[in-house]
Amino acid sequence: MRALPLVVLTLALASQPALAQLAPAASQPVPQAAAPEDCVVAAGADSEAAPDCAPDATAAAPAAAADAPEAATATPQQDGAGEPQVAPAADAASQPTQAELDYAALYGPQDYDPIADPRLPAPAELPASYDPWEGINRKVHRFNNAVDRRIAKPLANAYVAVVPRPVRLGVGNFFANLGQPVAALNALLQGKPKQAAQALGRFALNATLGIGGIFDPASDANLPYRDEDFGQTLGTWGWERSRYVELPLFGPRTMRDVLGLVGDGQLSPIRQVEDDPTRVFLQGLQLVDVRTQLFAVDSMREGAADDYALVRDAWLQRRRYQIFGDRKLQDEELPEYLREDTGNPSVPADAMPIMPAGGN
Repeated sequence: MRALPLVVLTLALASQPALAQLAPAASQPVPQAAAPEDCVVAAGADSEAAPDCAPDATAAAPAAAADAPEAATATPQQDGAGEPQVAPAADAASQPTQAELDYAALYGPQDYDPIADPRLPAPAELPASYDPWEGINRKVHRFNNAVDRRIAKPLANAYVAVVPRPVRLGVGNFFANLGQPVAALNALLQGKPKQAAQALGRFALNATLGIGGIFDPASDANLPYRDEDFGQTLGTWGWERSRYVELPLFGPRTMRDVLGLVGDGQLSPIRQVEDDPTRVFLQGLQLVDVRTQLFAVDSMREGAADDYALVRDAWLQRRRYQIFGDRKLQDEELPEYLREDTGNPSVPADAMPIMPAGGN
């Protein structure tokens, strides 16, 4: 009988190590990502301090598990030394391209702004148009456009369709040559004796060898065409600023050029013709010839947001160069479209509806 309690005691002692190994596994809490330092129980401390930290650590475990995917994507990887590693995609994006490296090798590493390039010249500053009568001028401009659309342009189209091109060139040469004596006089008044001599020489050569100016041998003799009028003469004499005005049928002018028209009209060769039908025919033919020369600028005016401002600014810019440009620059330094006197013709003084001095 005494042997039975001894056997029971022996079995109980033998089973204690196995129970001790199973008990910690069953009662051990879920491992935490990071436990606060005040919840760590030191070895040898009172076992009653552990329940004080257990509820908080257990409650934080689900939240830490839920945030684990975002933390894995947002937190950079760390190498063995504890330093964060840059993602390969971000590292590739920060590297310059081959085109950027080539540009830096040529122009330097600084960023280039073509708009603010200090090496570019300053933009040209054009003077503002002096147009205090713009309201009235716009009304006259609409009237002139209506007359041009209904009368002048159809007549010019018919003239081009009926008259062969060599004849039209002869007509243009004839009227251009008629204006050279007046141009010579104005060039002389402006202090340009060389231009005056060229205009007179051109007139004499074309009037003789050119059969009244129909042909143009003067151009082959390097005698350029000169377009000088009394309006330019007044500008050279000091009347530099003049208000813009658009005349009915005669188009863009300034007040200075209106007086110039009157002065040139007194000297125009066509005005000296006393036979009224002949003079009116010549004036009408000259107007049609001028309108055919303006076909080249019609395409520039199509689709313009403000046709009036386009015509006014272009005319005033060319007029300023005609009067003042050759005093500041040599003729060969001017742009070609400003040096070309026949590129943008105006209604000439010969077409002024003025009766001759000896007429009835």
